[in-house]
Amino acid sequence: MIDPRAIVDPSARIADGVEIGPFSIIGADVEIGEGTVVGPHVVVRGPTKIGKHNKIFQFSSIGEECQDKKYAGEPTTLTIGDHNVIREACTFHRGTIQDNGHTQVGSHNLFMVNVHVAHDCVIGDHGIFANDTNMAGHVKVGDWAILGGSTQVHQFCQIGAHSMCGAGTVVLKDIPAYIMSLGYPAQPHGINSEGLKRRGFNADSISLLRNAYKTIYRKGLTLAEALEILHPIALEDDAVAVLVNSLESATRGIIR
Repeated sequence: MIDPRAIVDPSARIADGVEIGPFSIIGADVEIGEGTVVGPHVVVRGPTKIGKHNKIFQFSSIGEECQDKKYAGEPTTLTIGDHNVIREACTFHRGTIQDNGHTQVGSHNLFMVNVHVAHDCVIGDHGIFANDTNMAGHVKVGDWAILGGSTQVHQFCQIGAHSMCGAGTVVLKDIPAYIMSLGYPAQPHGINSEGLKRRGFNADSISLLRNAYKTIYRKGLTLAEALEILHPIALEDDAVAVLVNSLESATRGIIR
C-alpha cells in the first residue's frame, strides 16, 4: 500500500506488496522489490535498487548523492539486497566514478539508528551495524561482521568476515577475518570464537584459527613470515583459508 501523502515518481518501479508510508519521497530511477516496507518520512533517490522484504524506518536517506567533493553529478548507483532492516536516520550514498560507481549492500543485515554507508562501500550479508556507526568511502565489510556502537571506519579499510569491533572502535587499518578489535586506533583482541561456535564452526577449525592468531600476533613475525606458516594450513582448512585471503587482500596494512 502506498500512502496517498507519499510522493512517488511515475518512473519508479514498485513491486507488489510494497508499503510506502506518509510523507516519504521515492524518486526517479528507483526500484523497490516485493514486500519491502518504507516507513514515513523516508527519501529514496535513484539510481537505486532495493530488493525484497527490507524494512526501512523513518527519516532514512537512501541513494542520495555522495559527499565526496570530486563528485560532479554522474549517474552512479546503489543496490541493496533482501531482508535488511534499516533503522531510523540511516544514510546510504551512491558511488563515485573514481571507484566503480556503485555502492553495494548485501542481504540480512541490521543497520541500527543513524548508521552511515558512504559512497562505494561494499557490505556483505548478515552483518550488524550498531547505532552511530560510520563507514567512510570505499570501505569493504565481510559477511557476519559486527560493528559495535559508534564504530568509525576510515576510507578504503577492509573489515573481514566474522570479525567484531567493540563500541567506539576507530578503524584505521584493515581488520582480518575473525578478529575481535577495540580501541582508538583499533587493536586486536583475539578470535571471535564465541560467534564462530554460534554459526556452527567446528572445534578443530576454531582451534586452528586460535593458533593462527598467535602466529600472526604473538610470535613477533612479519606478515609475510606468518603467511608462509599459514599457507599449508589453509590448504587443509577452509576457515583458515578465509583468514589467509583476508590477510593477503589487505591494502592498508592490518591492525596490530
